[in-house]
This record gives sequence, structure tokens and C-alpha cells, in this order.
Amino acid sequence: MAHLTEEVQLPQTRRRPTIVPLLPGLGLCALAVVVSLLVNHLVPAVSALLIAIVLGMLLRNLVPLSAAFDAGLAFSAKKLLRLGVVLLGLQLVVGDVLGLGAGVVVVVIAVVVGGIAATLLIGKLMGIGFTQRLLIACGFSICGAAAVAAVDGVVEPDDDDEVVTAIALVVLFGTLMIPLVPLAAGALGLGPHDAGLWAGGSIHEVAQVVAAGGVIGGGALGVAVIVKLARVLMLAPVMAVISAVRRRRSAGTGGKRPPMMPLFVVGFIAMVALRSLGIVPEGIVDVASVVQNALLAAAMFALGAGVKIRNLIKVGPKPFALAACSTVVVAGIALGGVMLVA
Repeated sequence: MAHLTEEVQLPQTRRRPTIVPLLPGLGLCALAVVVSLLVNHLVPAVSALLIAIVLGMLLRNLVPLSAAFDAGLAFSAKKLLRLGVVLLGLQLVVGDVLGLGAGVVVVVIAVVVGGIAATLLIGKLMGIGFTQRLLIACGFSICGAAAVAAVDGVVEPDDDDEVVTAIALVVLFGTLMIPLVPLAAGALGLGPHDAGLWAGGSIHEVAQVVAAGGVIGGGALGVAVIVKLARVLMLAPVMAVISAVRRRRSAGTGGKRPPMMPLFVVGFIAMVALRSLGIVPEGIVDVASVVQNALLAAAMFALGAGVKIRNLIKVGPKPFALAACSTVVVAGIALGGVMLVA
């Protein structure tokens, strides 16, 4: 009888999961998001994601962080990041991309596929590890930090320094492209439309494309953003291919196989479909854009807070060299495509 009573009472003493351990880290991320969005509002040319990741790195390296923040930071770096990528899909309308014309769509595909392939090959010749190469390749060829985050969600690298390095390189080289593309477009005699096509096809972050399009002027901003969003749309098929390759490789090793397509990628596709069908009101799209930016900023802050600067210094010059090569390749493919379709 005593044994039976003990068995009956066991479920009553079982502790339920709680979010309490997450609260300190989530609160810290929320504070960082507010600061990042405020600075971005005052200086629009500076991405909130860049501000957030710098804040995280400064905090980690200048202030001793209590272990109480770890659970919330880890949650933000993974879960909130993926949710932000899902909401990114609401910013895309397939009809706008198709309206660019078949020639421009082919150029976008060539930029993404060619950029990724060339970056992976060059990085291999440099002796850089596969995960670091893939993070840089997708970040530079698709959509900057969001693409790096998506790859992180699919391959789940053991070393977060690789993720932060890729994001830092996206920020550095994308920012350099803001003045360089308009200057080069003027030197090449490109009109505002063609210069906008080139900016959207070559610059890494959406915010950086907006800044460059504004510098070019003359209607370049609109076409630049649409071309950039066409590259963002390539996020889903690229992540699906990466996931499929990982499944095939894990099948040969007998390890746990990853899903055919990560759930957050399915969510991203669903959001694109809803927006493209006109189901989502514009007001909700605007709110979702703010929430998406805040979620990604929280994730960037958490990633930055997990990295020590001395570890970044140890990566050496190779990733920087690869980033420079990737920038040149992507910009070259985009420019060649613009010349062909113009």
C-alpha cells in the first residue's frame, strides 16, 4: 500500500517548467533593444542590429555578467532570432519581385547562387572552416545578418564566435558599400534606375541598401529595395537546400537527422504567402516590421553578449579577406547582370 501511495504522489511533486530563469536575460535584451532602436531612430544610417551586437560585446567585455542572465540570453539568441526571421517574411510580396521582369529575377538568382558558391570555394582555398565559410557566403549573398541568423538556426554551430564574426563582417563591408556603390555607379555612367538595381543586387543589409538608394536619388531607392527583397526571398530555398544536405550527411553517420525543413523556414514561407495573397492588413505589416526588427536586435545583442573580443581577434585576417572577396564577387555578378538587362 505504501508503495502504491508513493507512486500516486510522485506526479504531484513533479515540478513544472518556468520562465522565471529567463526573465533577467530577457529584461536585459529588452533594455538593449530600446537603446538600439532609439539610436537607430536618431541616426537611421546605423542599423539597429549593428548597435545591438556592439552593445552586447561591450557589456560582455567591460562588465562582469552574472550567470543569472545566461538562460535568457541563450533563449534570445536562438528562439527570438528564429521568430524574427519568420516575421521578416511579412515584408515580402512575390508580385513585386516578379514585376521586376524575368531578366532581373535571373540576375538575383545568379547573385545568390554564384555568390554562395564562389565564397565557399574561395574560403576553402584559404583554409577556412566550412561553417564560417557558409555563414559569410549566405550573409553576403542573401540578406546580411538575417541570413547569418537563419544559417545559424539550420547548422547550429558550436562556436558562436563564428556567427558574430560573420555579422560583424556584414556590417563592416556593407557599410563601406553605402558610399562606394553610388560613386562607382556615377563613374560608370549608370542612371538612377540601373544604379538602384546594382545597389539592391550587391549591398548586404536592407538598411544599407536603403541608405545607398537614398544617396543615389532619382527613384533609385524603390527599385533598389525591391531587388534586395528579391534576394531576401531566396532565403527559404537556400535554407531548404542546406537542411537537405545536412540530412543526407547525418544519415550516413547514423546521428540524429535534422528536419527536412526547419520550422522557422516554414513559418517564413507562410508569412510570405500571406502577405503576397493580400490577407494581412498594412497596419499589421507595419507593426510586424517593428516587432521583427526588435526581435532580431534582441538576438544580436544576445549573440554579442556571448563573445569575448579577444576571441574575435584570434580569428585572424582570413575571414576579412574572404569577406572582401565575397563582396567583390557579389557586386561583380550584380553589375554584369545589370549591364545585360539594362
